Amino acid sequence: MRTVPIWAAAVALLAGCGSAAGSDGKRSVVAAFYPLAYAAEQIGGSSVDVTNLTPPGAEPHDLELTPREVGRIQSADVVLYLSHGFQPAVEQAVGGAHGTRVDVLRGLGVAEHGADPHVWLDPTLYARVVRRVGAALGRPRRAAALAARLLALDRAYRDGLEHCRRREFVTSHAAFGRLAARYRLRQVSIGGIDPEYEPSPRRLQALIELVRREHVSTVFFEPLFSPRL
Repeated sequence: MRTVPIWAAAVALLAGCGSAAGSDGKRSVVAAFYPLAYAAEQIGGSSVDVTNLTPPGAEPHDLELTPREVGRIQSADVVLYLSHGFQPAVEQAVGGAHGTRVDVLRGLGVAEHGADPHVWLDPTLYARVVRRVGAALGRPRRAAALAARLLALDRAYRDGLEHCRRREFVTSHAAFGRLAARYRLRQVSIGGIDPEYEPSPRRLQALIELVRREHVSTVFFEPLFSPRL
């Protein structure tokens, strides 16, 4: 796994910022959380002001909006969000938005491939998201350039993982199902899709046995996950 570039990991760790006011002539874009804000910033460049609703260190699934943030959603030129219950508060507020509303999951076949909404962890699906963001911002050429970087990342993943001795990886939160499916890996999670899920003692014992049996050397976890688990 260490041979795989970590560019995609940065998408989950960094945070965008900005103002949705648009008083300087820039288009105001409100993004539900970082991967969408990152795409808008990369594609829109200096022509957009991007607001990321999910601050660093916050759990996206549990996001609650302030009245000011609801107002930003409603007044923004473009709102980027995920449906399927990923962030219920954002979905509800988007109903009152006056600008262009972009549900990035629409058209990706999420319902056909299960309920996992973490599409940005599959570079090929994220490339499709990027093109949709580019269309909404009127910047298809810049979107195509970012999509090309993502498809290059996909090739690097395929090359780097082609001869894995072990294809299981252990995570705290079952967010990597899309990545695992794309590259013939097996995600073994302590919790579930819902980050609040509490595994039973039997589940934990089964994971311990799997880690020992398969000689798993690394557990990938998120800072917000319970240190006790």
